Amino acid sequence: EFDIYRNNKHIGKHIFSFKKLNDEIAVESEIYFEIKKLGVVLYKYHVKGTEYYKDGELIKFNSKTNQNGKEKYVNLKLEDEKIVIDGSSFKGKVSSDYLLGTWWNHSIVEAPAQISAVSGRIIKQKVEFLGKEKIKIGNKTYNTLHFNFSSTDKKLGKDKRLNTDVWYDEKTLNWVKASFKKKGKWEYRLVSVD
Repeated sequence: EFDIYRNNKHIGKHIFSFKKLNDEIAVESEIYFEIKKLGVVLYKYHVKGTEYYKDGELIKFNSKTNQNGKEKYVNLKLEDEKIVIDGSSFKGKVSSDYLLGTWWNHSIVEAPAQISAVSGRIIKQKVEFLGKEKIKIGNKTYNTLHFNFSSTDKKLGKDKRLNTDVWYDEKTLNWVKASFKKKGKWEYRLVSVD
């Protein structure tokens, strides 16, 4: 479970749950936040999605997003060693080396591209290891591995460009924190792992 902050103000949550279904693992994810000014909601965001894995490989994913009244979606499945995507921003087949940009899966640091979990858009990425860091969230200190993810396509508009810092626990490789700037400074901070 993560708390979401914008300009150091708590605005929402991102909650993951992992379930074993026979020989598959289902990863359910839900994000919701609201941006308010003087008590008036200016922006609402809600996404719900489920990833399905078999033998450690993504085999299916479905998500629906309401981005301030705009509906977005992704439906994907593994077929003949390719990921077939039907999304609101991309439809087609891509390499099974591409991973969903949901951050919890540390393997994303080795992926040549990530698939937007909101729209299916393909984001080719460069990943840079920035070093080991001790970070404190609440009363807990974590020994982390700090990475920066950036878009390799410099022709993308600033609002579409990836530039996100992500911290993973050094021992467990669990996602601990993410930070990016997009109309303010955003942070996802780990609350708990059950």
